[in-house]
Amino acid sequence: MARWAGLPLLLCCLGPLLCGAAGRSRAPREAEPGAAAPGLPPGRAGSDLSGQYWRYLACRLWREGCEQPQEEGSQQSQGWSLPLVGQDYLEILSSWYCSFGKCCETGDCRIANNITGLEMDLSKRLHGQHLAKDVILRAMQGFLETTQPEKALALSFHGWSGTGKNFVARMIADHLYRDGLKSECVKVFISLFHFPHPKYVDLYKVQLKKQISETVQLCKQSLFIFDETEKLHSGLLDAIKPYVDHYDSINEVDYRRSIFLFLSNIGGNIINQVTLDFWRAGRAREEITMEYLEQHLCMELLESTDGGFAHGHLLEENLIDDFVPFLPLENHHVKLCVRDAFLARSLPYTEEVLDEVVRMMVFLPKEEKLFSAQGCKSVAHRINYFLP
Repeated sequence: MARWAGLPLLLCCLGPLLCGAAGRSRAPREAEPGAAAPGLPPGRAGSDLSGQYWRYLACRLWREGCEQPQEEGSQQSQGWSLPLVGQDYLEILSSWYCSFGKCCETGDCRIANNITGLEMDLSKRLHGQHLAKDVILRAMQGFLETTQPEKALALSFHGWSGTGKNFVARMIADHLYRDGLKSECVKVFISLFHFPHPKYVDLYKVQLKKQISETVQLCKQSLFIFDETEKLHSGLLDAIKPYVDHYDSINEVDYRRSIFLFLSNIGGNIINQVTLDFWRAGRAREEITMEYLEQHLCMELLESTDGGFAHGHLLEENLIDDFVPFLPLENHHVKLCVRDAFLARSLPYTEEVLDEVVRMMVFLPKEEKLFSAQGCKSVAHRINYFLP
């Protein structure tokens, strides 16, 4: 229903055209002034003309009603066609409507590219991830502000489960597209769900290539999210490679405005170890720099034997633009997640309740009990135990 946003304003602009069209248009010359067109009951002429205006506009904006079957016995030559001035007016209105988002050939993609909103959301709702915030904002803003990128943007998210990888991917979709994950411009692939059987890899490759191609032809700026990338067959990763490589086009389709997000648990152990080492040395986690952590993360990926991601051409040919590390979450980060969960459901809470929910979580390592084993993943479920 998001496509109807702004419709009241559009109707205000259409009102004079649709309601006044009948008054400005005239019936065929042989008809007497004020008489209805042949075969039409009195009063139908204006409404039919307005209907034609509306169908024309709907066809221009949403590709609906473009082929209207003629009713049996209808007379197309009754003289009721769109006046030229009205048609020009609708062309202007459709262009104006599309200026609120980019119109695809088969519909309104409603691309928002709200970087300011993304920055605010990351700042308020993503806890304990100073590196991820910085890398994502810098990468997204730079890519979207480039008139003609050299290649599609490829970001690889790494960290333990529950640290915010899916949360941020959803946030990016929400701020880049007005329909979020429901947008026709956004496709989400979960490895074991969409590609469960290794023996069908060749079939999956064909289907995946087809879906990527069709989506980009529909929406030039498309977003593809691959979850559990470490479980994705290396053959499928290699099938994705051409779309994130430095090609002007593939089969006359330009993929350079596309965005690919790869979400993986690989690298989570080394990210956690670096964070723990900083804590043991009495240093704040905010002192961890991207340059320092990326060296360790890349080494971990190259040495990993878990799945095909580490050994695919995406890494070997340096096609990943940025690695995004998600640090393990500490007690106070989880507490903020609990607070957010209560606020999201408009539920009252106290500091004591927040602490009680946090105490229900499991923390590691065994000695320090510093990092949440599940991050914030089960928080929304656990607050159900404290409802009135």
